[in-house]
Amino acid sequence: MNKTDIAKEYIKHLENGNIDQVIALFDLNGIVDSPLYGIKRADEFYPELNGDTANSELSLLGIFEENNSNKLALYFTYKWTLKNNQIVEFDVVDIIEFDNQNKISKLKIIYDTVIARKLVGQL
Repeated sequence: MNKTDIAKEYIKHLENGNIDQVIALFDLNGIVDSPLYGIKRADEFYPELNGDTANSELSLLGIFEENNSNKLALYFTYKWTLKNNQIVEFDVVDIIEFDNQNKISKLKIIYDTVIARKLVGQL
């Protein structure tokens, strides 16, 4: 699979709550840099996110890739239903860095956390 295919798989598995498949897209030391959860290994971050989530709806708005780069950006809308049935919706940019095996080595999440931080704090 190329980087774009992997990015599409990531979105699909994240939306469906297939956490094991999401983690499998990362290399063994892959990390996630989240403005809400901090910097964590992928195998720590996604179970925590899943534990706070009742439902996710993701709408892909674009995939941006530089030629001759190991990075790709995903732009999508995330409608997140928390375990307490509170809903928050926001636009997200994920910057994905790939290793030389096309596994994700780092994923940096960028979004406005003002509403989400308050709602997650209520869980």
